[in-house]
Amino acid sequence: MLAVAADLAIADAAAAWHRATIDTLGGVDLVFANTGGPPAGAALAFDDDAWRQAFDSLVLGAVRIVRLAAPSMRSRGGGAIVMSTSSSVKQPIANLALSNVLRPSVAALAKTLSAELAPDRIRVNHLVPGRIDTARLRALDAANAARAGVAVEVERSRSAAAIPLGRYGAPEEFGRAAAFLLSDAASYITGATLQVDGGLILAAL
Repeated sequence: MLAVAADLAIADAAAAWHRATIDTLGGVDLVFANTGGPPAGAALAFDDDAWRQAFDSLVLGAVRIVRLAAPSMRSRGGGAIVMSTSSSVKQPIANLALSNVLRPSVAALAKTLSAELAPDRIRVNHLVPGRIDTARLRALDAANAARAGVAVEVERSRSAAAIPLGRYGAPEEFGRAAAFLLSDAASYITGATLQVDGGLILAAL
């Protein structure tokens, strides 16, 4: 196993990850492209630098890792890529303007790459989490509870009640969906969007 700490918003850090991976493992077969969520806030609350930083992390971070990994996959006869975004690609989330604007760009990137890389037998799919019980979601719940002037437990109960399955998802449930899309069991799936949301997203498509 190889662990490399790298901030994908920084080109040199992404390149360092790639060099370490090639040197240690000999190549790249699978990529799960995921970045932490940008700061919460309304669209007009952010200055130009905040927008650029979010773009560097969310969009360019995904571009960089695929641009680095694709040649290795191509030389090894193919591979699979999964890009993780947010339910904000389907319906905007209050007070998450940066995510609402930039996450759909990553969804479009995944769809574009799925066509461009298909001749190289590289599959690219898009994974959309709903409310998965992570540290990031707990922080957002706390912030939303503070804005609403209610206890965090009340905010979490309200959020869970809006999910048809009635609960937050476990990280393991999201992980299993990613593992499926990266596996040979999904060998004829590319350019797809898979929602792991307990039915939260109301959009038909």
